[in-house]
Amino acid sequence: MYSVILCGGSGTRLWPLSRKNYPKQFLKLYSNKSLLQETFLRISKIIPKNNIFFVANKSDFYNVVNQIREVYPNFSEDRFLEEPEKRNTAPAIALSVKYLKDKIKIDQSKQIIFLPADHYITNQKKYLKVVKDALTKNNNNIGTIGITPVGAETGYGYIKKMTNGKKNKLQAKDRKNKKINKKKSVTVNKVLEFKEKPDKKTAEKYVKSGDYLWNAGMYVFNCKTFFDEIKKYSPVIFENLKNNYDVFIKNFRKMPNISIDYALSEKSKKVVVFEGDFGWSDIGSFDNLAEVLLKKEDKNKKHIKVDSNNVFIHSTTNKLIATMGVRDLIVVENNDSILIQKRGQSEKVKDIVELLKKNNYKEIDHNVIVHSPWGKYEVLIDGRRHKVRKVTIYPGKKIKLQMHYHRAEHWVVVKGTAEVIYKRNKKILVANESVFIPPSVKHQIKNPGKINLEIIEVQTGNYLGADDVIEF
Repeated sequence: MYSVILCGGSGTRLWPLSRKNYPKQFLKLYSNKSLLQETFLRISKIIPKNNIFFVANKSDFYNVVNQIREVYPNFSEDRFLEEPEKRNTAPAIALSVKYLKDKIKIDQSKQIIFLPADHYITNQKKYLKVVKDALTKNNNNIGTIGITPVGAETGYGYIKKMTNGKKNKLQAKDRKNKKINKKKSVTVNKVLEFKEKPDKKTAEKYVKSGDYLWNAGMYVFNCKTFFDEIKKYSPVIFENLKNNYDVFIKNFRKMPNISIDYALSEKSKKVVVFEGDFGWSDIGSFDNLAEVLLKKEDKNKKHIKVDSNNVFIHSTTNKLIATMGVRDLIVVENNDSILIQKRGQSEKVKDIVELLKKNNYKEIDHNVIVHSPWGKYEVLIDGRRHKVRKVTIYPGKKIKLQMHYHRAEHWVVVKGTAEVIYKRNKKILVANESVFIPPSVKHQIKNPGKINLEIIEVQTGNYLGADDVIEF
């Protein structure tokens, strides 16, 4: 069995936490691990870690690699599949299937589960039971995992399943072959149709009928079934899949920008749904996040609420946030932006994002945390003539020899050991020691130790742009 984690989402409805180049799947929203890390660790309980692959755009390469190595140091970069261009989930899944078939040469009858990287799961045991059943009992179908609805949500798509006393031929056949233990099996039904996100009245009708499930965007199938079905329903994608892998990659940009729902699952007659009730959310908005986190007591002493009712506060810094005499609000703060919105109106955050794009605000793209081959950095202060960053360099890694014409840098070691080269000299620094690098001086920093090197970097100068770097 194999798994592919889809990491290419943008998550703009979670601005200001989620940014264009650091979307929500890389954020730590409800635990000390990111949504991506949580997804990987969950599925690795039933699928070998080396059988788990990740697909995303090149810009997310180090976000994925560095985060997975934090929880699985032996992660190999050949488990990251690079999309030449973002083309939605159908081309991303086609790329994954092609890679597993041609490069990894997997058995084409083996099941693959495709998972979004940004879901929240409350009951991991129940979730893994559903996934395991889907992987072992899907056979040659296009399987999907549907969520038992707990309310009339308008932010999710819906799946209509075969019910109302109609005989489920799939279950009957499997029981006859003794492939399903009736008492322990998960509910599996043929899919009749997929429905787009409904209005409130329609959602209430769906939930009341008992015929509908939430569409969680999780799919299970094998290579052979995928090729057979994509040939029938998406010939443009199939024509490229017939090429060898290198030609397929070269022609990737010519494939349609289309979701797997539109390209395949809404058309195929072989789609079945495995129903699950395990406390699921896609955390697609701050209202969703509030629902998840308000179940836990807010023990942050920096969040003070006086005469405030139904107020949710989420902060990534240690700033004091106080509310008084207000109700039904969501307050979200990070180191460069604050969002205050009315509860129940999270969908409108996209309007703010569009406004920021239109007026070229750097806060729409600016990364709060930036991953690189050598580690990561976080911008703490971004002033006109000064910038402060927390820089983390992983063991054995180094920043390239470089110089800046317009800025000076002052490095203070907070943790670990630094090997610094400047003015052709080599110097070893430990915690609480520092070095000053004037403009136009070649310099390099390396972590020769076995733990992460953390430094505070203070930049000063007339120009602090990222393009003022000459590498050697």
